[in-house]
Amino acid sequence: MVRSPLLYYITSRAAFPGDEQARRFRLLEKIEEAVGCGIDYIQLREKDMPIRELESLAREAVRIICGTPKKPGTENRERRTRLLINSRTDVALAAGADGVHLPANDVSPTDVQKAWKDGASQGDTSILRPPQFATSNRVDPLIAVSCHSPEEVIRATASCATFAVFAPVFEKKDAPGTAPAGPDALRQACYANIPVLALGGVTLQNAKPCMQAGASGIAGIRLFQENKIATIVRELCG
Repeated sequence: MVRSPLLYYITSRAAFPGDEQARRFRLLEKIEEAVGCGIDYIQLREKDMPIRELESLAREAVRIICGTPKKPGTENRERRTRLLINSRTDVALAAGADGVHLPANDVSPTDVQKAWKDGASQGDTSILRPPQFATSNRVDPLIAVSCHSPEEVIRATASCATFAVFAPVFEKKDAPGTAPAGPDALRQACYANIPVLALGGVTLQNAKPCMQAGASGIAGIRLFQENKIATIVRELCG
């Protein structure tokens, strides 16, 4: 039986047109679209947001994921989609998210696990108010780690990360000077004993070589924000 790839939507509200309110609204619409299409993971990667605004946005995302969307028919009944917050374990706990995504050279997954258990045991971890929804029981967080070499994937595995995101596989439009790792390096990274998702310049046209190299899935910003997610799911998982 052929395994469907894991799909990981990484958000960037700055890529949407308009003022801050318009970009936020459009981002939440895109999250709702992703949930309705059964995307496996969503990373809220709004690193420039003040912490209170980030928690507020995370709560809105959790409400959508838990089945209270703006539009009918997109309920996440089986809670397939999981929400990760970039770097901020405190915000993830407070909003009721499923875990965190750690950039390269951030704290270790084992540190996150300890902070998560300590925070959950304190009860009310909210920055603003107790969460009204939670996408998980928050006992064990999902922890994704950004990796740029096979060696970093090995370290993430040893630190008990849930999965690794290997990047950049291909050249990125917004970073033409960054040398892509290429499918061969991705193949080496995929020998690790955790799922490895391919990121960086991945399109519908070059996603197949990533899967052939052993990637467990595909991650992206533009791939999901600039296309209909139903099309992405159909092309990659159909």
